Amino acid sequence: MELLRAELFGRPLRLEGTMAGWQQLYWDHNVVSQREATASDEEDIQHVFELQTEQGLVRVCVALTLRWKPFDLRYEVTVNGQKVSGGDRSLDNLARETPTEIVPEKKQLSLVGLASLGFKLLKSAKVIKVVFAGASVAAYSWLFSFQFALALIGCLVFHEYGHIRAMKYFGMKTKGIYLIPFVGGLALGDNKINTRWQDVVISIMGPSFGLLLSLLCLLLYLLTGEMIFAGLAAFNALLNLFNLLPILPLDGGHILKSISFSMDSRLGITLCAIAAAGGVYLSYEFGLALLGFMLLIGSVEILVEWKSRHQSRLYPLDFYGQIFSITWYLVTVLGLIGVLWYFAGTGDEMLGLPLKVLQS
Repeated sequence: MELLRAELFGRPLRLEGTMAGWQQLYWDHNVVSQREATASDEEDIQHVFELQTEQGLVRVCVALTLRWKPFDLRYEVTVNGQKVSGGDRSLDNLARETPTEIVPEKKQLSLVGLASLGFKLLKSAKVIKVVFAGASVAAYSWLFSFQFALALIGCLVFHEYGHIRAMKYFGMKTKGIYLIPFVGGLALGDNKINTRWQDVVISIMGPSFGLLLSLLCLLLYLLTGEMIFAGLAAFNALLNLFNLLPILPLDGGHILKSISFSMDSRLGITLCAIAAAGGVYLSYEFGLALLGFMLLIGSVEILVEWKSRHQSRLYPLDFYGQIFSITWYLVTVLGLIGVLWYFAGTGDEMLGLPLKVLQS
């Protein structure tokens, strides 16, 4: 995560680090000081290095007083013993700011590199959005109908717009929404994130917007009796429910990984495992075989990676953040299942198809 962002001699000074103690200090995109991971609870840290400037060789010291829980960082930058800048950062600063200075990696000329560059240039062009959107309309028109394809595209865009709104809330730059045939949509941002809370909010806002849209379509169906609203409510609920499965890179994988990786104690991960087992049991008990199977796979994946959580550069959720995130996730999942269950009870074979997919 980006712990510190300042300016020194008119150029960016950045400090990245993890809770495991690893830190790396950059000045003008170059590494000037590094601290290896350590088990020490040391709070006072100094990064000392020398720079060649127009005034000659100078000695720079970046002194830190760092506390992780609750997060509090105070720093002071001195040049040849004279203070030039200083300040502090709180968890709110960490959660509302995103790293903007990305350290460039050394590039080697290769076919893979050229292909990657070409793809990035293509991806950045506006024409690719139009091409993907047209291909998506054609694909869904072939599966359903042209009218339903347009409505389904609208559902996908609304879902991805939820991610975009969350990114903008955290001050991130966004590249827009890309529609991918037979896959769904993709909301792209320009920045990295600093905290698990950012990861949770950005990931869950898409399905939350999807739930709101399904409930709106359900209400329109009840008021008008038009079957297109019923079909949109049911299939949109199915798409968003799949997005909440605890498998990366789906939204649910990011959410549950951020929650479980924020748990420090063995008790926390034990409770997480018990909750996952309970979810699998209830899925099979209610006949949602596919949902239970995918939940089992995703939970095992998260448990296997849990040991490496301290190496992450993302600041973890606190206890209240974990509880709030779990509650938000469960309410969204149950809401989407409720929409599917309602339409399955109408007796209409087409409207009951999404629930049958989960029971397959």
